[in-house]
Amino acid sequence: MRREPWIIPIGPGQLARTVALHRRCSPQTLWSRYHRAMADPGTYVPALLSRPGSVHLAALGATGRIVAVGHLMPRHTAAEAALLVEDSWQGRGLGTRLLQHLGEHARAGGWTTLYGLFLAGDERIDAMLRHAPVPVQRREEGGAVTAWVSVHDLVAHPSVLRR
Repeated sequence: MRREPWIIPIGPGQLARTVALHRRCSPQTLWSRYHRAMADPGTYVPALLSRPGSVHLAALGATGRIVAVGHLMPRHTAAEAALLVEDSWQGRGLGTRLLQHLGEHARAGGWTTLYGLFLAGDERIDAMLRHAPVPVQRREEGGAVTAWVSVHDLVAHPSVLRR
């Protein structure tokens, strides 16, 4: 019987495991997440995991290995959501699950808007947003797309935020 990955909060204490996830991801996956070539993850992941006020979640596979991470990074009344899913786990709904959990944290944190940045032409993210059960606003500028939703809409839609 195959178990679904479970989602847990993480922080600087899981630095080595989070860096290992980044190292297992293809350059294309990292490009999709960071929108630029990245140096060794050991140089930038520590600052990400210790960013004040942020929420960090990890999806753990059956062996306990981190197979995906989600970050919620506050900025005034909004919070940016960012995801990284290991290549072999993509297309299984794991990013959507992480996003749902991040939405719960956005609601609990009192943020009014949840937003994310992605590259124009990223078909996976575009498909996920097209199937969202809440209105998603978008703005494209210079090859990047900012997509955002009202946290109120997330809270009002029970299939999005499961308790």
